[in-house]
Amino acid sequence: MSSKTDIVGRSEKRLKALPISDGVACAPVRLIQRDSGEYVPRYHLSASDIPDEKKRLRQALQDAAAALDAVIDQVEQRVGHVQANIFLAQKMIVLDEMLVQEAESLIDKQRLNAESACADVLESYESRLSELDNDYLKDRASDIGEVRRRILEMLRRDRGETTSAEKEESSVNEPRIVIAEELMPGETITLNAMNTAGFVTERGGPASHVAILARALGIPAISGIPGLMRQINPGDRALINGATGELILNPARQTLNLYPALGRGTRLRMQTAPPVPGFTVYANINTSEEVDLALEMNAEGIGLYRTEFEFILADRILSEDEQYERYAHVVRRMAGRPVCLRLADLGGDKAARFLKLPTEENPALGYRGARLLLGQPELLAAQARAMARASQLGPVQVIYPMVVDEQQFLKLRAQFMQSIGDMGVGAIQHGVMFEVPSACIRARSILEVADFGNVGTNDLVQYLFAVDRDNGLVADDYNPDKPAFWEIIEHIAATAMTLKRPLAICGEMGGQSQFLPKLIARGIRSVSVSPRLIGLARITARRARHIFSEETASATNS
Repeated sequence: MSSKTDIVGRSEKRLKALPISDGVACAPVRLIQRDSGEYVPRYHLSASDIPDEKKRLRQALQDAAAALDAVIDQVEQRVGHVQANIFLAQKMIVLDEMLVQEAESLIDKQRLNAESACADVLESYESRLSELDNDYLKDRASDIGEVRRRILEMLRRDRGETTSAEKEESSVNEPRIVIAEELMPGETITLNAMNTAGFVTERGGPASHVAILARALGIPAISGIPGLMRQINPGDRALINGATGELILNPARQTLNLYPALGRGTRLRMQTAPPVPGFTVYANINTSEEVDLALEMNAEGIGLYRTEFEFILADRILSEDEQYERYAHVVRRMAGRPVCLRLADLGGDKAARFLKLPTEENPALGYRGARLLLGQPELLAAQARAMARASQLGPVQVIYPMVVDEQQFLKLRAQFMQSIGDMGVGAIQHGVMFEVPSACIRARSILEVADFGNVGTNDLVQYLFAVDRDNGLVADDYNPDKPAFWEIIEHIAATAMTLKRPLAICGEMGGQSQFLPKLIARGIRSVSVSPRLIGLARITARRARHIFSEETASATNS
């Protein structure tokens, strides 16, 4: 615990969590206390009450399905059709005849009230999912929990009750950092964007639907702090860093000074700033709908479109036509600005149960990225053709993930070109993600055959220092600010400059004020960050203009 104090005299306290949606925010906290299972009404019925109780149950299920229809419409408008499928899956659970039959059986045989019968059935489903040795399916247990909450809410309304969450929501009128044991996807999507600066939860992993929705909505989020609710008091102020997983309670003035673009009570992602001559800032996006926010923040292009998230959200491999529609939308909207499409970086920490991959003891070092693409030629071919079609609408850059050396890149590129050999295409460039140490060492050989390079700092730090970025036990060691990291950046930047190859930083540290000046000092002149961090990157780069001035003067003198 830090000995610093904030401006009102409270001690600064630092906690470590798992990053699930990057970005930085600072605001007063809003504690959400969820009703626990013990508050589910539980009583026995008389035989004559059983028919009416079954009617109550069926009506509650119909009302919950109708409420989900409204949520689905809202998600389609705010985020996109693919993300709305999350709630369509919940609606299918609500309308599942098996749920009705099992709940009615408990009402008949044990004479339980509808609330208890429904809760018991859903808790058994949730328990079975939570016990599975599969992180993706464990995270899906939260869907069952939300369905349970929705149905119980309808049954409470039937009794004329108002939930505590509804009362609390109506009283919030300014941005808050939402603190909760767990946030369900429906709660996340219905949060007022103007009143939600970020959120911190005790439970919920990077593959959970709530994490995916938070990233799509642009809400900074962290998770995985044991005993979270006991460590925070009403009136506390919180600063969260969704890229590093850091939570700072009651940050001191010195701490706030490290985030110059972060006004008290505001969200950093909404900071805007004009472009900086000699320094390019692109946007990272996960879905095609996010291109609108990138344009709103005046991104100079899309530096990294993580196409795999389109598959993860749909929970299946998209067809060539479906992919083309998404890629074409982004290229059209960018109207001539470059669009960098990353081939699907599936496997590892990005759950892909639809690929039916074998279980791996260490997936981060296993069948993922470039290896998976080489082993799934149909997936690579469909992506290649969809991207080539989109290139007829504007400039497209294709980036190859998790490449280990030039031979692997050349093999992947050859398969890509073979897949589009019979097509008319526009301008396409082919580049490499530098995120594996071996690729960084072979930077010269790779950039001699590639058109450009992107440095994926998030994974590079993980592999360079052998630290799992999603493991809370070693979270303190996930720190790029070490000599080995800066030497690698200098090496890649100098190589790119010598070979006249474009190079960009694609990790979120490109938008962090404590790291960006160091990147600039080592030759980085282009970054790609979450749209909400574009303003901070430009503000920070403008303050480092003396570096550009020195370079210009040196070039003139020579």
